[in-house]
Amino acid sequence: MKIAFIVDPLEKLKAYKDSSVAMMRAATARGHAVFAIQRSALRVRDGEVRARAAALAVSSDDHAWYRTESEHDLALTEFDAVLMRQDPPFDFEYVTATWMLERAQAAGARVWNNPRAIRDHSEKLSIAEFPQLTVPTLVTRAAEDLDAFIDELGDTILKPLDGMGGIGIFRVRRDDPNRNAIIETLTLNGRNTVMAQRYIPAISEGDKRILIIAGEVMPYCLARIPKAGETRGNLAAGGRGEVRPISARDREIAETLAPVLWSRGLLIVGIDVIGDYLTEINVTSPTCMVEIARESDCNAAEKVILALERDRA
Repeated sequence: MKIAFIVDPLEKLKAYKDSSVAMMRAATARGHAVFAIQRSALRVRDGEVRARAAALAVSSDDHAWYRTESEHDLALTEFDAVLMRQDPPFDFEYVTATWMLERAQAAGARVWNNPRAIRDHSEKLSIAEFPQLTVPTLVTRAAEDLDAFIDELGDTILKPLDGMGGIGIFRVRRDDPNRNAIIETLTLNGRNTVMAQRYIPAISEGDKRILIIAGEVMPYCLARIPKAGETRGNLAAGGRGEVRPISARDREIAETLAPVLWSRGLLIVGIDVIGDYLTEINVTSPTCMVEIARESDCNAAEKVILALERDRA
């Protein structure tokens, strides 16, 4: 197969931990041709979606993990699979890319994750579809609503809807002297909508990333444990990763979501669970495949490639 990955600039990918690189390596190991496309290279001419694609030779060397062998101007329909793996921010250019990918899909291209599903699933707000799995949650831009929520629950987490890597996440207690300033900053004085959730003390045991590949729940997760004095478990915020078998409750949550998300064309999903509660559904470029594979027999990157092979069989 010819598999194209729409990714961030190749020189910026950290091969020792990047899930997209892991999938490229898995594809190469199974004899497939790997191509890289920059989102900025997508274009539509007379209804046909094309892009400049780099054919890559991919290796296991983390310091020189790829070599560009050739470049080609190709229609996306010429690939057996196209994987959209662009990191957020999910801005208007990202939305435009999903529109372009939908046009390619309409012409017969096999695009994963489904571009409409990516566009329709806010990684934070999508949990509102499954309130039975979450803690009390409020989404608003109104300071008075946030104040009332904090007063009611006493200990809360506030976060922007478009953040990643733990950026912009605040723990706010009822008696926090900075709470008005935090609300003003996050909402830009009422111009931005944010999410508030009841604080989950089990964050001290880790923010668990659970992978769902083609509707199948992976049996291991990466628990991201906050460093001392931190509320955020994100690895980018200094959290420590620990691979664990998923719990019975983890599996219950993931298996509730799996068939719904797979039916929408979401091939690669990373859900976040703290304690017994769902906190996010990540669909743009879910990570943690490498860390989990390194310490278990769960190779999610290979599972993705096997799913693509089944799709084209």
